[in-house]
Amino acid sequence: MRDAEHRFPAGDEEEGCQSSRVPGSTEVGENLFRRVRPAAFELGDALAQTRIAGERPAGTVRVHAFRSAAQKHIQPILKSFAERYPDIVLDITIDDETVDIVAGGYDVAVRIGEVIQRDMVAVRLGPELRQLAVATPDYFSQHGRPEHPRDLVHHRCVRWRWPGHQSPYAWEFFENDAWFGVAVNGPLILSDKETALSAALQGVGIGFAVEDTVADYIAQGLLVSCLEAWSAPFPGWFVCYPQQRQMAPALRAFIDAVRSGPKDDLSGEANVFG
Repeated sequence: MRDAEHRFPAGDEEEGCQSSRVPGSTEVGENLFRRVRPAAFELGDALAQTRIAGERPAGTVRVHAFRSAAQKHIQPILKSFAERYPDIVLDITIDDETVDIVAGGYDVAVRIGEVIQRDMVAVRLGPELRQLAVATPDYFSQHGRPEHPRDLVHHRCVRWRWPGHQSPYAWEFFENDAWFGVAVNGPLILSDKETALSAALQGVGIGFAVEDTVADYIAQGLLVSCLEAWSAPFPGWFVCYPQQRQMAPALRAFIDAVRSGPKDDLSGEANVFG
């Protein structure tokens, strides 16, 4: 890039160099520079990318991942990644806080599409997700089944709270082409979704969880779902990172490994917010 800039100096640097034999040569040179400058920058980027591609991936990649995302998309690749890239250190923070990726000093994050910052590049890792209200058969036998999401306020529910929030998460449902939240009640407020699911399995009350995490329990008859007519899908898991002209080989290696992990139905790179 610097070589290209040296060969094609800016117009104001050319002032005073106009030839007396060719009137208007400065203007001609400036027009030429404006036309070739994009190509020069593209050439510089291509050369830089070629140099980077030849380097052995090394260094530290700082990752932030939601707990469920880490379980599904990061844990399965840890051994193979460490063996393939012995010079890369993965520094992974796993929690459900919606941190600012850049301000937090992270290189990349794995999170649901709803909370991705608007200026991030986001690559889909799988299909849409859906949350279900579930409880044990005994709970529904004793307390009945809610007929509409707003009936949940009369039930014992196992609540979950986003990190850093004072109030518990309002359960989200879909009706008449719009999402709405229900502030449920219940004897438990937890910051860990696995513990919340465990409480629902014990019969403490109705839980609210991603369908993938409760499908086996439903199939085994340990849990029963309800209110599915109002449980619409929403954007699933994405790996996201700041837009950048040149990506470090270590970061590219991690992103590629996550994309080619347990999910095969991957779409291409895209900014989900347009």
